[in-house]
Amino acid sequence: MTRAVDPGLCGRCEHARAVTSARGSTFWRCSVHDRDPRWPKYPPLPVRQCPWFEEGG
Repeated sequence: MTRAVDPGLCGRCEHARAVTSARGSTFWRCSVHDRDPRWPKYPPLPVRQCPWFEEGG
C-alpha cells in the first residue's frame, strides 16, 4: 500500500513539480535550487513555510 505525503506549500507553488521515480515514489523538486544551490533541491515534506513560495503550481 502506498501512502501519499502531503507536500504542503510545494503542492501549490510555481517553483515545485512532482517527480516520480522508476519505483513509484514521488518527490517534490524545487527549481529555486537551480539558481541558488544552497536551497534544497528536494525539500523535506510537508513544507509549511517558504520564503520562495509563489502561488501557481
